[in-house]
Amino acid sequence: MIKEKIKVEVIGLELPIFKGNENVNIAELISQYPIEDGDIIVIAETLISKLEGNVIDKDKIIPSKEAIELAKKTGKDPKVVQVILDEAKEIVKVGKNFIITETKHGFVCANSGVDESNVSNGIKTLPKNPDESAEKIRKDIEKLTGKKVGVIISDSVGRPFRKGSVGIAIGVSGIIALWDRKGEKDLFGRALKTTEVAIADELASMANVVMGEADEGIPVVIIRGAKVPLGDGKGKDLIRPKEEDVFR
Repeated sequence: MIKEKIKVEVIGLELPIFKGNENVNIAELISQYPIEDGDIIVIAETLISKLEGNVIDKDKIIPSKEAIELAKKTGKDPKVVQVILDEAKEIVKVGKNFIITETKHGFVCANSGVDESNVSNGIKTLPKNPDESAEKIRKDIEKLTGKKVGVIISDSVGRPFRKGSVGIAIGVSGIIALWDRKGEKDLFGRALKTTEVAIADELASMANVVMGEADEGIPVVIIRGAKVPLGDGKGKDLIRPKEEDVFR
């Protein structure tokens, strides 16, 4: 007879729509829901960026000569390209309607993570320090609720060699981000030799199924029951060093 071994809940929380720069304590909002020990709270980076004021008024952007030239090559709005350049540490690849960059955080992604979706008026950039944002929110929630939790700031990214976007963790606090399982036994008693699990990315993708990419209006997801070790992991733990990147 088949029996249940583990049960994981993925709970989407609907929050008000924020435009940006509102004086809102996101930890207080989340803590209105009955939080439990071990909950992993995944928050869309769009919400964090809005509340931290990372939305740029498009009317105030003056494209540089470089941005105008790059806009011609890619077919993008020169003002959007200017913000992409401002947020980039390095341009990795340019093509029709895409600019792959390494951001100042170290993320390699399309358009420096710059986005106009789910923003009423302006261009949104990534949070300046997602790990710090995650840590502050986690500490505030733990103080308000008395529960031990993990917090992930998530974003959606495309992947080389595969179509479609998936959720990843760009900020992490309270749990490990990269789970090194070397030395553990497999089902047949053999020791694992090279297994590292990007557990924070897996949790972010799990949450992304509920968050959606359009008008779902669910920027916060609670994952309950996942057996993830607590720890001091960071989103930056998941960034592969450039010298180990075989595709650059």
